[in-house]
Amino acid sequence: MTNLSQRSGLYLWATRIALALFSTAMFLILVKLGFWQLDRAEMKEQWQSELTQRQSSAPLTYDQLVSFPPTEQITGYRLSVLASPATQNIFLLDNQVFNGRVGYLALQPIQVTPDGPWMLVELGFVPAGLDRRILPKVKVITGEVSLNGRLYQKQANPMSSALMPEPGWPKRIQNLNINAISQLLDQPLAPAVLQPDHLDGFDLPHPWTPIPLSSQKHRGYALQWFSMALAFALLILYFIYSRRSKASTKQQDEVTVSNNSDRTNIDEMTVANENKTK
Repeated sequence: MTNLSQRSGLYLWATRIALALFSTAMFLILVKLGFWQLDRAEMKEQWQSELTQRQSSAPLTYDQLVSFPPTEQITGYRLSVLASPATQNIFLLDNQVFNGRVGYLALQPIQVTPDGPWMLVELGFVPAGLDRRILPKVKVITGEVSLNGRLYQKQANPMSSALMPEPGWPKRIQNLNINAISQLLDQPLAPAVLQPDHLDGFDLPHPWTPIPLSSQKHRGYALQWFSMALAFALLILYFIYSRRSKASTKQQDEVTVSNNSDRTNIDEMTVANENKTK
């Protein structure tokens, strides 16, 4: 019985320690996630400030664009070039959403200088049809055109950055992987896509979402994580308080029972003494 009682006591203490460690770890994880979202919000604010500054600065030249280091973030800079279509074939970037509609971003390679890298220009957003087997028809640039607009680079997909091109033209692709497109075309490409302010004869919209989530949304997520941490902490405190309250009540009941037992024994002894006296 003694060994069984000791094992039960050790098991109880081990369970309590495990629950305490788990609760502490969960609370710290929730708090850390909240601070991580605050860091993301601050980073997005800095990035938005940088984008605003780039938009107000003078446009880049094409030579400046192609001389950017591969690791340099180019999104937000403006560019002004005189270009011609390098090919009539276009790419359709899949799984794009604009104003609640699913579709494609149409991209066409253009040529700025005879011996320089080609460049992708965004023709605009094209809604997708009900049958994915039928690709939309998109008007393309056919002659020399003056282009003024802003540059962007899509963020890499953490799950997959593969181009996954489909046969034929227009060619549907799943990711804006410029290096992979360059290999497919067998031509060097500039490191960013040009989104023109206006294309004569084109009426397609040009979505602009360089920052997928705003700093306000990140702060909202941080508030949610901190609220969850607070709720979890209050739940643990309530659990501890209720356990202690139950333990205190049980102890009081045991004391009451013990006192009643002692009184019963005293009463029995008194009655026995009285009987002996008689």
